[in-house]
Parts: sequence; C-alpha cells; structure tokens
Amino acid sequence: MPRTVWLLVVARGVNRLGAFSLPFLTVLISTDFGAGVTTAGLLSAAFGLATIPSRLAGGRLASRLGRRRTIVLGLTGCAGAQLGIAAAGSLAAVAVFAVLLGLVFELYEPPSQALIADAVGPSERVRAYGLFNAALAAGGTGAGLVAAALGRWDLRWLFVVDAVTCLLCALILRIALPADHADHADRTDHTGLSGEATPSDDAGRAERAEAVHPWRDRALRAMFLSGTLFALVTTQITMGLPLTLARHGLEPADAGLLFTASAVTVVAAQPALRLRRLAELSDSAAIALGHVLLAAGLAGYAAASTMTAFLAATVLWSLGDVLVLGRVLTVVADLAPPGGADRYLAAYGISWGVATVAAPVTCTQLLQHVGVGALWAGTAGLCLVLAAAQLRVVEPLLRAPGVPVA
Repeated sequence: MPRTVWLLVVARGVNRLGAFSLPFLTVLISTDFGAGVTTAGLLSAAFGLATIPSRLAGGRLASRLGRRRTIVLGLTGCAGAQLGIAAAGSLAAVAVFAVLLGLVFELYEPPSQALIADAVGPSERVRAYGLFNAALAAGGTGAGLVAAALGRWDLRWLFVVDAVTCLLCALILRIALPADHADHADRTDHTGLSGEATPSDDAGRAERAEAVHPWRDRALRAMFLSGTLFALVTTQITMGLPLTLARHGLEPADAGLLFTASAVTVVAAQPALRLRRLAELSDSAAIALGHVLLAAGLAGYAAASTMTAFLAATVLWSLGDVLVLGRVLTVVADLAPPGGADRYLAAYGISWGVATVAAPVTCTQLLQHVGVGALWAGTAGLCLVLAAAQLRVVEPLLRAPGVPVA
C-alpha cells in the first residue's frame, strides 16, 4: 500500500482508540442529568442531524481548502466539542456541545476516504478500505477496554480520552500528510510519478469538482438508500447494546467488552478477504452475504440473556460487517468521475448522518414500547431485506449505471 494509505490507517487507529464515548452519550444524559430515555434519544438525534451538513461540508472544504486542512480542522473541532461535553454542568450545555460535535464530526471522512481512493488503483481499493476499517477495529480493541474501565468510574472521562486521541490524530496527519497544494505527490507511491501540482492543475481539479453532481447518478442514489438502512442497523447496535445489557440486569459498560470482541473479529477476519472464493464474489454478492451474517448475529441478540450469548452474536454480525464496509466504499469510489471522489463519498456518507438522527429515536422507542427481543428481531429482518434488495435492485444499476442527467 502507498505511504498515504498507511498514514491514514495508523492515524485512524489512534483516533479510534478513544472513540467509544458516543455510544454512551444517551447513558450519560440519563444518569448524570436524570433525563428520560426519550429525552436522551432526542438529544442524540440532534447530534446526528448536525452530522449531515458536516459530511457535505467535508466534501466541499476538501476541494476548496484542501484535504489535509479539512482533516485537521475536523479533528481539532471534535476535540474541543468532546471536552465541552465532559465539562458540561447542565443538560442544556451537553445539548449545545453535542450539536457542535455533530457539525464537525464528519469533516474528516470525505477527504480521508478520497485520499485512499486516489492513492491506489481500482483493483486495490477493496484491500485498502479493508485496511482502513481494520485500523478502526484495531483501535477499537483498546477502546472497548477503555470504555469498560472508565465507564465504571465516570462516563465523562470517555469524552476526555476521545478528545486527546482526536488531537493526537490531527497532529500526526498535519505533520505527515503532503501539503494540500502538492496532492499529486500522494500518488507517487503507486504510479511512479512525481512533481508538484501547478496552479493550472489546481484550477483544473477545482473546476472538475464543481462540475460533479452526485445526486444525478441513479446508481449512487440506490447505494445511498441501501447504505442508509445499513447505517441505521450499525448505529442501532452501538446505541442499543448498552441499553439492552441494562434491561437484562447486566453492566451497561460491559458493552465496551462486546465492542472489543467485535473489533478483534474484524481484525482477525482480514486475511479471509483474500481467499479466492470471497475475493471472486461480485461486490453485490459480497455485500448481500454480509447482510445475511448481520441478520444472523442480531437474531442472536434477540434471544440472548447472558454475556456468553451476546459475545457469540457479536462475533457473527461482525463478520458481516467485514464483508459490507470495504465493498461499499469501493463501489462508491468507482462510481465517481475523475475529480469527483470527495463529492461522491460525501454524498454517500450522509447516510450515516441520517441513521445517527433516526437510530436514537427508533432504538429507544422500540425498547420502550415493544422490548428488547422485538428491537433486535426487527433489525435482523431489515438486514435480510437489504440482502435481497442488493441483488435484485442495486446490482442491475451497478452493472449498467445510468449517465447522470440534468
């Protein structure tokens, strides 16, 4: 892999080491400020709503300010907002900082994903995005232990640790990534080309970026709809697992141990992606198989009542996550025209913002009105629907994507 990919992989792992505060935001609101489950869910949804313009801004700022500047801006902004949540003395202050966190939370994603797409050839993108996701998981192995330990002491320290790792990640990338005006150097590692970008190069890239209209692409719209439901499933897991453990009389902070088990599974499963039978699967077939494994794991949550049962179900759905995550980013990057990766990935990434808005509400309401079993059984059923839709609806559009129309 090119140097740029490894830099992003290492920095992402460092950042992920402290990034287990958000699943406990609803718990913090409920325990420290006495808010009800509905209020906690609405405040978490407000954070998610703020991430939608953040993702779009990340794509635009990357093409205007530069990718490195946008990444550093997003990470330092996250650190400030996280420290604000940790120090907040009232529910209103938590709400303000949660929204501010959402507004900077997704600035990092479009430029970092686009840097990976540009740094490797199309045939290597699945592997590169697999490494990127493995870095998240590797950092998550330590993060889950941090969450389990600090969560028993004081949930606010989770946000402090997250802020520190954001600043460390920003420092690493600010020093190590090539300057924005010389972004062609990023591609030297795999193309053998070198040299600084000229002003005309920069103008050409900016002009191409302005001409990109992702929402006119029918294939991208199909991936976005599917991706939004997948993101809803993933976000409901992170939001709902601590609350589910509490309903079973288990320690909510032990969700950190389950998240660690998930991370270990993702890292350990990376070599399996290079097995010929898996590597030869089409993107849609691999994504559909991943959704089926997710469904099986979440059905296990519906029946689980002990940590052993929760652990087995976690390993199963994590294997599905491995298959889905690397493939979807590869598909979106391949759909983008030259100069359009930032905008396409930013547009697709809104799916996570929509899910972050919806998941706290759907998760808490389902828990409150129909119970734990129905929450996870319904989420498993949604995964099966996604598997069928990927093969029957999305795949035909990917095989013959329509030309974007005005």
